[in-house]
Amino acid sequence: MNTDSKKIKISPIKKGTVIDHIRKGQALKVVKILGIMEQDIDSVVSIAMNVDSSSGRKDIVKVEGRELIHEELDKISLISPEVTVNIIDDYKVRDKHRVKPPKMVKGIVRCKNTTCITNQKEPVEPEFEVTQGKPVTIKCLYCEREMRGEEISENLR
Repeated sequence: MNTDSKKIKISPIKKGTVIDHIRKGQALKVVKILGIMEQDIDSVVSIAMNVDSSSGRKDIVKVEGRELIHEELDKISLISPEVTVNIIDDYKVRDKHRVKPPKMVKGIVRCKNTTCITNQKEPVEPEFEVTQGKPVTIKCLYCEREMRGEEISENLR
């Protein structure tokens, strides 16, 4: 039997955002970053996980009727730096770009070091320098603790 005829297809969206090339297994974290589960939304959200790609396996998230803000893109770039964001308008790609981790990350990740001043009752916002792009590695400017990969996604605010 031809396996191509059994492929599941996700319908195209008229207007919104397609987040493509998400690192395999990270789609639900992207959905969490977008706050989709906490919001009462009327738009269609499609999630495809472990999809075949020319470069291996990937995840995809489609959100109808919404464009992402800068802070969301920064968070996504920290957990999956190879993501491509497509802005869709009238079923066509209006804009397409790759995310890129920022040089500095402020207030969107908490330090994993429990004794860091940013985790005390001080009015200090966590701030990190991105020291490496792939895999993304960040270093706390206060305690110099480094985090990468899963540690970053577990400590996203």
